[in-house]
Order: sequence, then C-alpha cells, then structure tokens
Amino acid sequence: MPPKIEYFSGLTHTGKVRDNNEDAFLVETILQDRYVLACVIDGVGGYEGGEVAARIARECILDHLQKPSEDLFLTIKEAVILANEKIYAEKMASDRNTRMACVLSLAVVDLTYNQFYYAHVGDTRLYLLRDYTLIKITRDDSFVGFLEDTKRLSEAEAMKHPKRNEINKALGFDPNIGVISDYIETGISPFLPGDFLLLCSDGLTDMIDSKAITSILTSRQKISQKTKSLIEAANNAGGNDNVTVVVVQNNNKPVIQEATKPPVVKKNEFQTENDDPENLKEQSERVRPNNSRGLVVILLFLCLGLLAALLWQLSKNEKPESPQTEIIQQQRNASEQKLQDSIKQSSILVLNDSVYGKSITISDTILVEKDSMHINGNGMVLHGDSIYKDIGLVIAPTCTYVLLENLVFDNFEKAIVARNKSVHLKNVRFTNCNISLQYQYEFPQNKYINGRIEDSLLFKTDSLPKLK
Repeated sequence: MPPKIEYFSGLTHTGKVRDNNEDAFLVETILQDRYVLACVIDGVGGYEGGEVAARIARECILDHLQKPSEDLFLTIKEAVILANEKIYAEKMASDRNTRMACVLSLAVVDLTYNQFYYAHVGDTRLYLLRDYTLIKITRDDSFVGFLEDTKRLSEAEAMKHPKRNEINKALGFDPNIGVISDYIETGISPFLPGDFLLLCSDGLTDMIDSKAITSILTSRQKISQKTKSLIEAANNAGGNDNVTVVVVQNNNKPVIQEATKPPVVKKNEFQTENDDPENLKEQSERVRPNNSRGLVVILLFLCLGLLAALLWQLSKNEKPESPQTEIIQQQRNASEQKLQDSIKQSSILVLNDSVYGKSITISDTILVEKDSMHINGNGMVLHGDSIYKDIGLVIAPTCTYVLLENLVFDNFEKAIVARNKSVHLKNVRFTNCNISLQYQYEFPQNKYINGRIEDSLLFKTDSLPKLK
C-alpha cells in the first residue's frame, strides 16, 4: 500500500519567554474527509484565562463543524458565534478569568471544488501562497494592523511598533457579535492546485517577516517540516510569544486540457475500395489532362478582359485621387499594456513603483477574464486618460472571485463594471468617478422574467482620519 501523501500539518510552541502556552490549533479532516478544518487560536487575558478561552473555542468549533450542513459558509460563522457566547458566559461566571478572550483564524478547505471558506477575528492571520507570492487574506483587528494594511506603516515598522499587540476585536469581548455585521470577517476564495494556506498566531508574524515565511513555505521540505521550520525561525528571532502555525496544501493535480484530435474519417456504406485517397489521387491525375484545354480557354478570356479594362482606363481623363481616411488606432502606453498582460498571465498581481511608476494612465478598458484574480495595488492610482475617461476595469462573467486591494481609481465615468457579484474590495478609493462599481445583468430575450434583484453590499467606508 503506497504511503499516504502529507498535505496538512500544525504545530504550537510556548516560545522562549512565556511560561505557559495560551495558543491552540485544529487541523484535521471533517464530514467523512470531505473537508479539511484548519484553525489557529490565540488566547488572551493573562493567568490561565487565555488557555481556557482557547480551549472553549477549539471545542465549540470542532463540535459544530462535525454536523452536516447545506450552508457551510453560515455554519462556520455560527461556530464562531457559539464559541464567543460560551467564552463570554464562562467569563461572567468566573471569579478569576474575568479578562479572558481569544482571537482566531479559521478555514474550511474544500479540495473537491478547489476553494476555501474562512472566518477571522483579531490579529491571528490567514495567508495564501500562490506562484511564490504570499498574500495576506485577513486583516488585523488592531490600529497598528490597520496602518500596515493601508501602507501607512511598513511591515518592519509594524513588527516593532509598541502597540502592535493591542486589539479591538476578540471572542469574549461582546456577547452579541452575531448581530454586528462586520465583527467576524468572512469570505470564500479559490484554492488552486499547488496553493498553500498558512494560519498563524502573531507569535510568528511579530518575529519573522513575509519574505522569510515565503522562503520556508516554498522550500522542498515536507509539510510537517515546514511548520517546524517556521516555529524554529520565530524562536531563533527571539521567541517573545507563543507561536502556532497550521499549513495546508492543495495537492490536487492541475487540470491539463488535451489537444483535440482530428476526427477519423470512416468509410460509409457507399464508399468502395477505389475511393482510397491514393486511388483518388491517381484518378485525378488521369482526369487532369482532359481538362487542360478548357483551362486554356478560360485564361485567354481573362487576359482579353484585363487588356480591355487597361485600355479603357488609359482613355479616361485623369481625375484627382480622393484622399484616404487615415485610421488611427489607440495604442496603450507601456505601463498600461504591462498591466493588461500581467492580468492575463497571472491570478495574483502585486503592483509596485519600480515596474509601473507612481500611477498608471488607462486609455482603454482593462479586462479581467480569469476564474479568480487578486490585485494588490500597494496604493497605485489607475488614472483615466483625459481623452478616454470611460470604463477603467471590466470583470467578465467567467470570474468567480476578484479581490482588489490598496488601489485608487481616478477620473473614470465607470471605474469598475462587473457581470456578477464576485468583487471584493479592501482599501479601494474612488476619486472623480461618476460610477464607482456597476453590476450588469443579462436575461433571456423574449421571455417573461419573475423575481427580485436585491443588493447586499457589505462595503464600509474608512471612518478614521487620513494620515499625511
């Protein structure tokens, strides 16, 4: 029997400074091995409170997600809400653990359909590694995390900030998080063959940066060794906190489209042995000489016709030639063309000044047609050309998930046009745009349509003042 392929692993460590470990994790298959459940929990509150909160959350999530459900997305959110209620109730009943709480990142991986669902509260993190690029999926529920996510602080500055561990959301803070629409960050994302998921506590990301994490995840080590290497790297950098990591890999084989073979021509019931291609060739060669006289006659008539047309043209009075209309085709500028080419070539795109400059002038619509697309603009401005100023970005119906973050759309009639509600925005700003985001629907022609169109946008504006 061949050995079972390892595709997920988890590990936790106390670190070099703390005496106890308030972290916990989950990584195992659930619902008859249909899904992989991965979760990292970081307890807070001092004494034994953090450990108690983490244990309660772990037990609630594991128990609730063992129950079959038609709506997995809702079930994940319910599990987090239930864990919060039990932690809050335990805190109210306890004389000692009155400050206990925990933060977590949770993912349920569906390898059958190459996607994952996630829920998140606090400053643990969920990363996606694709094509040697590490993408932070979740946002940190802290002021320092906000400054880092919006590029007001660099990663190195955020790691050293004195208030980096101050959080504003956790399980156990409020008993009614279920009625607060944006308290739990949730989402769904493609998880393609070869992709990695990393869930980790801040004991890892406070010690080593994303470049070091990427280097370990892309190494040729086994999954279990990668989790061990990540923890060793955090401890070697100081090990100031408990550190926990969970790694999941999509080990499905990429789908390769086979070239279509030309159809095999079969003899029908009326075809005889003399219809063989070689026989047909011989027959055509035997017939060709008999048709040569007719061909000569046709050529002779054509020559006479051409001669007559030439004489008629020479006999005409010369007329001034009408000027030809010059067709000018709009050419994309270099940065704009590179952006369009990069979108066609990769599902994850990180824009930077060294390649594109401070901004990209758009003179024609940028088209996104991939199944999934993640564009991290790093504050890049997409500026509509003064002559063009129409549609900046069109998202085709083939897209099932598009994430745009840290981007500015400027000077467009319509900044984004989408054919479905697959668009996710994180730190995206619109200036001088008549329409920021427009959805388009197509219905069958000449048929009566019954139903209702509802809009369930969960976007929110940034209420904090901009830093200069």
